[in-house]
Amino acid sequence: MDGTLVNSDAVVERCWRRWAVRHGLDPEEALKVVHGRQGYATMALLLPDRPMEENYADNRAMLAEETATLDGVIPIGGAPEFMAAIAGLPHALVTSADERLATARMGAAGLRMPETRVTAERVGASKPDPEGFLKGAAELGFAPADCVVFEDSEAGIEAGRAAGMRVIGIGPRAGAFAPDALVRDLRQIRVEAAPDGLIRLHLTA
Repeated sequence: MDGTLVNSDAVVERCWRRWAVRHGLDPEEALKVVHGRQGYATMALLLPDRPMEENYADNRAMLAEETATLDGVIPIGGAPEFMAAIAGLPHALVTSADERLATARMGAAGLRMPETRVTAERVGASKPDPEGFLKGAAELGFAPADCVVFEDSEAGIEAGRAAGMRVIGIGPRAGAFAPDALVRDLRQIRVEAAPDGLIRLHLTA
């Protein structure tokens, strides 16, 4: 969702900068690892000696703050058209956001919420663990090798690769982490449902 369908970088960076300063961390260094992970996992990386219970508590507060802060949340280029193109095709939203935050951000961006979704509450491990993608594939009834992941972050790309799926990187952040293919945004992807039942993705310049 974040970075692939919804551009929430402005909100994410504001919230995490404040959190980093409160904990005596360099905000710029913190921002290098926040994207794609659940908050508690990011906190565990940044404060490895802190009890996990404190990370979970801070994560709940962060989710509430992010849900209430939607200024600057906009769709990624081409996201409305992309969502319309896949409306009748099997797809799942796999996000590190919880259900409330996902609903708030998709709504703020004016995007339809997919029927099949795997949010933070439904997994035991954050990306880069592949659990979320594997659960999404299972709910859609597809083998992982037949799925394509759209991701922008290091953690997300690693999770997709670990799930045995092909990964299309979205945006400049993704380019550093060797996805199978890279596009600037969703305007460079055309979806075609072929008569033989296959779904073809055409990537354009």
